[in-house]
Amino acid sequence: METSKFTAEWLNAWNSHNLDAIMEHYSQDIDFVSPIIKQMGIKDEGNISSKNELKEYFSKALQKYPSLNFEFYHELQGVHSVVLFYKSVNDSLSAEYMEFDKEERICKVRAHYKF
Repeated sequence: METSKFTAEWLNAWNSHNLDAIMEHYSQDIDFVSPIIKQMGIKDEGNISSKNELKEYFSKALQKYPSLNFEFYHELQGVHSVVLFYKSVNDSLSAEYMEFDKEERICKVRAHYKF
């Protein structure tokens, strides 16, 4: 997988606030964990396990942060995975571990923030 191409497309989808383009990157079988899920009151456990829930969460996040613009810093490549380091909402630093399935869609995410 060409992770640099993936990263550029993922960032462009988020920075253009194109929910459909964002969702194209994610698998139907998703394991997504983020403190923002908890912070926004979506789920107390901070996890999402279905693509429909993920779309709802992303939609609410885009509404809550209408000026959202990720500022990319680094991409760390792994085996069937990548870690993206960027400036997120409210100027917080973020590192996201993303694992890919056989179709090269994101199937697992662990999001980390410095608030």
